[in-house]
Formats: sequence, C-alpha cells, structure tokens
Amino acid sequence: MVERVPRSLVVALLVTLVLAGAVSGFASGSPDGLESVADRLGFASAAADSPLATSPVADYAVAGVEHPRVSGGLAGVAGVLVTLAGMLGLSLVLRRRGPRER
Repeated sequence: MVERVPRSLVVALLVTLVLAGAVSGFASGSPDGLESVADRLGFASAAADSPLATSPVADYAVAGVEHPRVSGGLAGVAGVLVTLAGMLGLSLVLRRRGPRER
C-alpha cells in the first residue's frame, strides 16, 4: 500500500530544489578553506586529482553546460536529488527490517 505524502513534505522538497538551483549558481569560485591553506603554505602542487574529477558534476558544475550559473544550479539540484534518493533507499532498507523483537 502506498502512503500519502504530506503536503508540507512536498512543499519543503520543492523549496529545497528551487533554493539549490538558484543559490548554487552564485557559489564562490574561490578556493575553499583547505585549498587556500594549501596555497598559502605552498603544498597545493602536491595534490592529485580525484578519480571523480571527470564525473558529470565535478567541481560543482554540470559537464556540457556552458553558462556557469546554470551549470552550478543544475549541480545543486542534482546533489539534492541524489541525497534524497540515498535517504529514501536507506529508509526503505531500514523499514523492511522492522522493529526487533526482544
């Protein structure tokens, strides 16, 4: 049986997606804290690329999208959706187990 999703949950998801899409496009292109410390202390050149450096959303941008704000916004929306999918998957696995009998 499929349970009805509360309206407040749907509204919260929509607000989250809109904010992720709109606000992520304005994220700073400056290095984050760890990168700036590595630059300042002179060991940034020792860093190696991650195996995920060629992934479709590497560096908080969607590959193939030219406009940086649109690309960043789409990456933000993708991040929200992947996180939601992981959370739902985990909740289904944990729910199927049910409460432990004592």
